[in-house]
Amino acid sequence: MKKLIILPSLFFLFVSISCRKEIKSDKGGIDVVSNVYFDASKNLDKIQSFHLSSLNYSGDSILERIPDAYAPEVTQQIYFIIDSLCYTIENENPGKIILSDIIKKQKPLPVEKKKGGTLFSQEKIPNYRNRKNLSDTVLFKKKYKRFEINSPWMYTRFYIYPTDTILPYSIYRHAGKDYHGRLERIDSYNKKTDIFVTLQLVSRKNWDSEAKEIFEFNHFIKNRKK
Repeated sequence: MKKLIILPSLFFLFVSISCRKEIKSDKGGIDVVSNVYFDASKNLDKIQSFHLSSLNYSGDSILERIPDAYAPEVTQQIYFIIDSLCYTIENENPGKIILSDIIKKQKPLPVEKKKGGTLFSQEKIPNYRNRKNLSDTVLFKKKYKRFEINSPWMYTRFYIYPTDTILPYSIYRHAGKDYHGRLERIDSYNKKTDIFVTLQLVSRKNWDSEAKEIFEFNHFIKNRKK
């Protein structure tokens, strides 16, 4: 079971892309999901799926819900992220969480030092200069630009969706800028361990139920104070 946790570190490098000047999405969500295939060269039957994180955003405010690894419907932790700072939400009742009170009472943690859920880093893709561009492809009815990086120990393929609409978070901001789109999928094969891992960034227009309750309650509180 230990090897279930050994995912390539590059799959958890997330960075804010708020400085880009394209069309910014004001509301929605991002699900970060991963599939791990063992003994991949033999078959793809031995698989473990992970819902790593559920990011919900309203403007610059982000609520990150971290599902339980083996029971995704159960919430393990909720973080509130704003202005590159991270706050832990302890209240178990989403309908009574007042975000402004959390900011006043809690000492925040720089989002780069947050240990749960999606991790943040300014690092670039390893061996990025040695990448090779591939022909475009269609996945799930969406056309993607692609490039690959091949090394003696790892083969990785990257999929960029060309779009002017940006989300609050993206995998490897520098690659998205270079290819004028959003990096939405990474496939990686470890040649030594024979493990194949996919990471997908799945965007959605709506918040999940817990985030919806928190955002709507705080919108009500804010309007009541006016």
